[in-house]
Amino acid sequence: MWIGWIEFDILLGDVQSLKEKRSVIRPLLAEVKRRFEVSVAEVGDHDQYRRSQVGAGLVSADRAHLVEVLTAVERFVAARPEFELLSARQRELHSED
Repeated sequence: MWIGWIEFDILLGDVQSLKEKRSVIRPLLAEVKRRFEVSVAEVGDHDQYRRSQVGAGLVSADRAHLVEVLTAVERFVAARPEFELLSARQRELHSED
């Protein structure tokens, strides 16, 4: 069994409050979950309205599928015009590691 996750450091555009931040982040989380069938959540920078840490995770039978899905998630997030992707960190582990 393979376990993988990806973490994104995101700089939001013209956002002036935590409420506006939620209006950008919630649709992103919902679309990533719907489109790629992964677990996804805001995992950091909760109190900063122009920054967000978002993570997505997946369990798979084989590493190739895991990498393919996480790479597709990264491409999708990077293509969003409403924010700037500052960094993405991806990790995969095998259950026997």
